[in-house]
Amino acid sequence: MGRKQKSKQRKEKLKKFTASHQLKGVLDVTRSGMGYVVVGDNKSDVMIRPGDFNNALHGDTVTVKVVKENLSTGKRDGKIIEVLKRKQTEFIGHIQLSTNFAFFVADTDKPMPDLFIPLQSLNGAKHKDRVIAKLVQWEKTDRKPIGEVLQVLLAEDENDAAMKELLAEAGFPLSFGDDVLEETARLPEILDSAEIAKRKDCRNILTFTIDPIDARDFDDAISYRELKNGQFEIGVHIADVSYYVEPGTALDEEAYKRATSVYLPDRVNPMLPEKISNELCSLRPHEDKFTFSAIFQMNAKAEVKQYWLGRTVIHSDHRYAYEDVQDIIEGKSEGPNKEVILFLNDLAQKLRKQRFKKGAINFSSQEVRFKLDEKGKPIGIVVKESKEAHQLIEEFMLLANRTVAENIAKIEVNKKALPFPYRVHDTPDEDKLTPFIEFARKYGHKFDIGSPEKIAASFNTMLNDVKGKPEQHVLEQLGIRTMAKAVYKTQNIGHYGLAFEHYCHFTSPIRRYPDVLVHRVLQSVLDDKPALDKKMEEKCKHCSEQERAAMETERAANKYKQVEFMKGYIGQVFEGVVSGVASFGFWVETVAHKCEGLVNVISLSDYDDFRHVESDYSLVGRRSGRKFRIGDKVHIRVVAANMEKRQLDYEWVLQPNQEETKAVKKKGSKN
Repeated sequence: MGRKQKSKQRKEKLKKFTASHQLKGVLDVTRSGMGYVVVGDNKSDVMIRPGDFNNALHGDTVTVKVVKENLSTGKRDGKIIEVLKRKQTEFIGHIQLSTNFAFFVADTDKPMPDLFIPLQSLNGAKHKDRVIAKLVQWEKTDRKPIGEVLQVLLAEDENDAAMKELLAEAGFPLSFGDDVLEETARLPEILDSAEIAKRKDCRNILTFTIDPIDARDFDDAISYRELKNGQFEIGVHIADVSYYVEPGTALDEEAYKRATSVYLPDRVNPMLPEKISNELCSLRPHEDKFTFSAIFQMNAKAEVKQYWLGRTVIHSDHRYAYEDVQDIIEGKSEGPNKEVILFLNDLAQKLRKQRFKKGAINFSSQEVRFKLDEKGKPIGIVVKESKEAHQLIEEFMLLANRTVAENIAKIEVNKKALPFPYRVHDTPDEDKLTPFIEFARKYGHKFDIGSPEKIAASFNTMLNDVKGKPEQHVLEQLGIRTMAKAVYKTQNIGHYGLAFEHYCHFTSPIRRYPDVLVHRVLQSVLDDKPALDKKMEEKCKHCSEQERAAMETERAANKYKQVEFMKGYIGQVFEGVVSGVASFGFWVETVAHKCEGLVNVISLSDYDDFRHVESDYSLVGRRSGRKFRIGDKVHIRVVAANMEKRQLDYEWVLQPNQEETKAVKKKGSKN
């Protein structure tokens, strides 16, 4: 073998070795300043020393080079080669102002360098002001990252700052860039007549929206008319966001980056600028709008005889709030189009019944909403339940989503399935299901685990049997926890919870990016030019991750408002239900406010020494046998409300009629 060939082989080996030791992952920075890149290759995380971050920040997606690996321990050291994606570019913190320059110091427990702020980028901020700042540049040659002040936060706007901080920490931008707003401003406000001519015109058909009373954007509408053949035409019309948001634009890139709107107690952080979400695409009454529609011919048994999918133009005749429709259904109001509403509700309930008959799981849902004052401070809590008015819309949206997915599933290109963002939901997690089944058995409920279908049937039997019983809430909540998380994937495994073989998200493109992708793929199929997006799986993964981040942010915001609300009740006693158990204590949700706090096991040490029994979801006293189990009713006193940590601390309160009182008194007399 010649010298040149050997040299070439050595280079190839070195190239392969280098490539195999360059991995993609997410940087996790600890409080100490040490970093670990989580790469998900079933090996240990790659440790990164502070000097090897190479401009990466906590949460960034990076390329890391493994420089040292201990084969016996599996530990790996590395250096970050490149930042692929920033998790967060907007931060909340304080300004430190000098004569010729300023620095921004972030309020975070994750070590990060201060941002250098040129004086012309202070946006009115003064020394020690609390501000929102944006990282705008950090090249390898820059000594410090360069930033700009977006907004000065005033002391009286504490609520506003808290919500913005949660959004920024999760990586959701707090504002839209100039390029996005400029593109949006150029979008036409008047519908193009040539475009109208290409679409099915549904403007002369009775059409209306049903939404929450405080909704600002309306992305779905229902139309209804009777046909000469004795059947009924039900149209599900969805805002045609993909007409306005075109691939490759700054607007599209920003929508994809966000991937979802985030709904906090006092605001929406939107996926799209307000001009699109609240004006151009919002299906407001008495306005012509472009829509993407699924139009069904149905009989009175709610059987679909045929359907049509395509682009339309509609004119909404009326805007209903859910409460208006519910009053019509319950006979409390005559309301406009009463007979149509009642008929559509009848169809929806039949669709719902069919769904559960096929194995969909019937978990009931409650939504907790805060009444807020003008500063965003909670002054009350309202619990909203899903009623027939909600189900009317839900069932027709589910029908449209399922029909679109079924339609796409038939399409093949070169004998391969078309890349498409299915909404999939796996069967229950066996590790979570087994202890739950044992727990449910204590309440007399048996589960058949012979097949996923039989498990679903067992769930429905149990959920039906517990309605109105004290254990209803606990069994529903624990049952939900056994379920897998629904995600977006190109590989269709069906939706277990809904019992659909094919399912996607088609009906909310104003607030979800996957719906925009669905519209684009569907249109390409309708045009007989199926779009082969090789990056579809990557997009699905990103959208699933953003959805998870949004849900966690929404939970954190709700928790903040709970703590803020209960701060006014410190020292007071409330009835509650044990909602979770761990070795260090148990959580209690108050009956009156649905606010959850922790009873620390240390506060119980005067009564007994408690141990955690995982299989029973309980804490049990070693001497007394006193048990705190999920679902138990207890009384608690509010002892602390930590706004910064979003934590409520409760202590268990013995009621005078409880027999343990005697034991406590006896114990006290001995001491």
